[in-house]
Amino acid sequence: MHITRRVLGAGAGVTAAVLVLVTGWQAGAAEEQVPGQGLYQVRGADTAVERTDVSRTGVDVLGVREGAMEVVAGPAQAAALRAQGFTVSLLGDWAAMLDARGGGVARAADFPAGDEGYHTYEEMVAALRSAASAHPAITAVSSIGSTYEGRDLPVIKISDNAAADEDEPEVLFTCNMHAREHLTTEMCLHIVDRFTSGYGTDDGVTANVDAKEIWVVPSQNPDGAEFDISGGEYQGWRKNRQPGDDGTVGTDLNRNFSYKWGCCGGSSGSPSAETYRGPSAASAPEVRAVQSFVDSRVVGGVQQIKGHIDFHTYSELVLWPFGFTHDTVTEGMTQEEYDRFTSVGEEMAASNGYTPDQSSGLYITDGDITDWMWGQHKVLSYCFEMYPSGGGVEGFYPPDEDIAPQTTRNDGAVDILLSNAT
Repeated sequence: MHITRRVLGAGAGVTAAVLVLVTGWQAGAAEEQVPGQGLYQVRGADTAVERTDVSRTGVDVLGVREGAMEVVAGPAQAAALRAQGFTVSLLGDWAAMLDARGGGVARAADFPAGDEGYHTYEEMVAALRSAASAHPAITAVSSIGSTYEGRDLPVIKISDNAAADEDEPEVLFTCNMHAREHLTTEMCLHIVDRFTSGYGTDDGVTANVDAKEIWVVPSQNPDGAEFDISGGEYQGWRKNRQPGDDGTVGTDLNRNFSYKWGCCGGSSGSPSAETYRGPSAASAPEVRAVQSFVDSRVVGGVQQIKGHIDFHTYSELVLWPFGFTHDTVTEGMTQEEYDRFTSVGEEMAASNGYTPDQSSGLYITDGDITDWMWGQHKVLSYCFEMYPSGGGVEGFYPPDEDIAPQTTRNDGAVDILLSNAT
C-alpha cells in the first residue's frame, strides 16, 4: 500500500525567501550583465512537484515561500526554467553579493572580519579537545575517518562512563554537511558544551548524560568549509572538494548516501550541478566515513543509535523521511512509524518555532542522510534547517552575534529527541 501525503503549497510558510538586493542591483537587471551565476527568483512553483522540476535543473535552491523560489543559477539554467513555463527574475550577481557579504580583510585562515566568532576547522578541533580535557570522565574524542583532502573527521562521545560501551540508547548529532552552513558547526559545538559543562549542575543535562550515549560530529565537510572562507572571503561553496574525472570539483554529500541513491530524480548526475550525487553511492570519503561509523554501532545485530539530527541552514524547518517519495506509507515506512515521526517532529518544531513536514514537502531528494539513517538502520532521523527563515546569501552567513540565540533555541528540541530515543 502506498499512501500519498498532501504536499505543502502556497501560504504554508515553508520558508521565507527574503529577496536580498545588493547595491547596484535590482530585480529585472539585464541578464547579460552577470558574468557567471546570478541570484534568481522563480515564480510558478506552487507545489512540491513543480519545485522538484526546478531543482532537477541543477540550480542551487536557497529558499521557497508561497510559490516563489530563490535559486542560484547560470543564464542557461534560467533560460531552461523559463522554457518550462516558470517566471524567472534576475535579482543580482551572486559573486558580487558574496563579495559584499565578506566585508573586509580578516586574519589569515579565518572568517571575514566581524564573523570571527565562528570556529574554523582548527578551532573546532581545539574546542573538542578542550571539552574532553575539562571533562575527561564523561567524554571521549575519536575519529570517524578522513576527508578527501586528508582532514580528520572528529567525533566526541558524551556519557557518564564514556570509556565504556554501555548498553544505553545512543543519539547522534551531525553538522556542516554543506560547506557554507557554518552555523551548524556552532550548533554541534553548543551541544557539546551544554552536555559537558552542565553535567552535575543541570538536572536535565545530567539525567540525559547518565542515561544515554551522545555522539557529536561537528563537521562532516571540513574541506568544503575551509574552502568557503578561503582568503577571508565567503565563496558560497556547498559541496565537498573531491574532483571528478572531468576535473569538476565537488559532490553534494547529502545526495551521496547509499539508500535510494539516484533513484528518483532528487539529485543530479551532472558534476557541475550543486546537487551532484557523485559517480556512485558513497563515492565521497566523508559519506563513507559517516556510514561506516553508523554501521559500526550495530552491536549484537541491534543498532544502538536510536535518534539523530542532521543540522543544516537555512529555512527554519524540521523535516523527516522520506525525501525520495511523497508517499507516507510505503516500502520501509508503516503508518505507525510515520505517525511517530510526525508526532516527535511536530513536538520539536513547537519548541523552536520551526515548520514541521516530511522532507519531500519541499521537493524530492534522494541519497540524503535522513533517508539512509531510517531506510538502512531504522534510526529516528530528522533534518533541521536552522535560522534564518530566508535571506539570499545573507541566509548562509548570519553575523556571529546570532550564534548564541540560534543554537540555544534548539535546546528543547534536542532534549525532546533524547527523550524519544529509546
